[in-house]
Amino acid sequence: MANEPKWLRAARAKLGTKEAAGSANSPTILGWAKRLGTKLLGMIYNADSVPWCGVFVAYCLQEDGIEPAAIAVRATSWVTWGQALRPERLAPGAVLVFERPGGGHVGFYAGEDAKAYHVLGGNQRDAVTIARVAKERCIARRWPTGRPVIGKPVQMAASEPISNDEA
Repeated sequence: MANEPKWLRAARAKLGTKEAAGSANSPTILGWAKRLGTKLLGMIYNADSVPWCGVFVAYCLQEDGIEPAAIAVRATSWVTWGQALRPERLAPGAVLVFERPGGGHVGFYAGEDAKAYHVLGGNQRDAVTIARVAKERCIARRWPTGRPVIGKPVQMAASEPISNDEA
C-alpha cells in the first residue's frame, strides 16, 4: 500500500479504533476532535455518541497537511469539498459522501464491487472499519484540490453484507 496517499495510510493505521461503551467516551476519538478544534468542526465535540465519521476523515486528512471541509463534523459538508471525481476515476483515498436516514456519512474509498463501495471510515458499527455501502447512496466523490489522483478503481469481492446505517 506504499503508493496510497499518506492520508489513507493514516486512516488504515486507525482501523479497529472503537467508541467507548455506554456513557463513557473514547479518549482517542475525543483527542482527534480536540486537536481539530471547535472552529474546524463547527461545534463543541465532547461525546463519541455524536456521529464522528467527519471527525475521522478530517483528522486523517489533516495528518497529511490537507485542510478539511468547513464544519467537518457534518458529513454533508464534504459534498463540495475538494474537487469532484467521476466514478470511473476513483482511487483509494477518495472521499465518498453518502445519504442515510437522519443525515449523511463520509469515509474513504478503499475499493468497490458491483453493488457497493468499500469504505474505510469512522463510526461504522461504532468503530473504524471497512464497510460496504451501496453505490446508489453515494452523493459525492471528492479528492483534495491540488493533489494528483494516485491509482484507479479497485475491484474487490463482496464478502460482507451491505451497511444500512453507519451512525
